Amino acid sequence: MAALRALVASRLAVTAAFAPRPGLCALPFGGAAQSPRAAFHASAPRPVARVAVVLSGCGVYDGTELHEASSILVHLSRAGAEVQIFAPDIPQMHVIDHTKGQPSEGETRNVLTESARIARGKITDLAKLSAANHDAAVFPGGFGAAKNLLCCIAPVLAAKVLRSVEVTVGHEQEEGGRWPHAGTAQVIKALGAKHCVTGVTEAHVDRKNKVVTTPAFMCDTAFHHIHDGLGAMVSKVLELASK
Repeated sequence: MAALRALVASRLAVTAAFAPRPGLCALPFGGAAQSPRAAFHASAPRPVARVAVVLSGCGVYDGTELHEASSILVHLSRAGAEVQIFAPDIPQMHVIDHTKGQPSEGETRNVLTESARIARGKITDLAKLSAANHDAAVFPGGFGAAKNLLCCIAPVLAAKVLRSVEVTVGHEQEEGGRWPHAGTAQVIKALGAKHCVTGVTEAHVDRKNKVVTTPAFMCDTAFHHIHDGLGAMVSKVLELASK
């Protein structure tokens, strides 16, 4: 599942794209940025928003889901957002051999060092992230969000923090395996939140709580559909951040 940790404040945007296992977290920040930050890619004279992207390693089973991270960065760049990438300077929980899906005995890696692979070296220790300098934060999916960032499953945590929050993890029935984690929707409802059915290329906006969600890898589908859904999510988040 995906993971999300939300702080509610004025003029904040929350981003959450959902992956099929402990994955994407989103942490919203309120207010305008106070100081300039190095952008991952600056194509506009004035950024539409300053966004922190928090990584948790490099690789879906022990770090960040690469496809989600790359897609999010592309969409933010194209929209003209100023992006700063962060990761914690800590050891990974463990290292997974991605050809086998099993832990590699005796091997250790650092989350910041591994995340720098995705960031092309332009990365900052998560301890230095300041909410005052960003309009929103995005936590791409992957097991590392749960293992290395200690995030909770996003819809569940959102429902606990914001009882009336509206979120989506896609469809509520497995539909022959297309939505293998559809049962998460019932967990969300049990906590008093509202689950909204959406397609994988769509994003749901809870304007009251300023929460934007998209199914992402909750759906077993082609990568370009995931990419389109993340694009819809980023677009809505930047729209909220500009208000």
